[in-house]
Amino acid sequence: MNAPVLTPEELARRRKAVLRTAWVIGGIAFAIFVAFIGRAVLSA
Repeated sequence: MNAPVLTPEELARRRKAVLRTAWVIGGIAFAIFVAFIGRAVLSA
């Protein structure tokens, strides 16, 4: 099965979307991490 040939514009658009998704997921993970650390510090 062959992968579809993408134009440079389509490739750039997909790369930008993947990067945005990675930043959003990273931000959510960081927020959860900070929440757990904050919870541990405040309960001590």
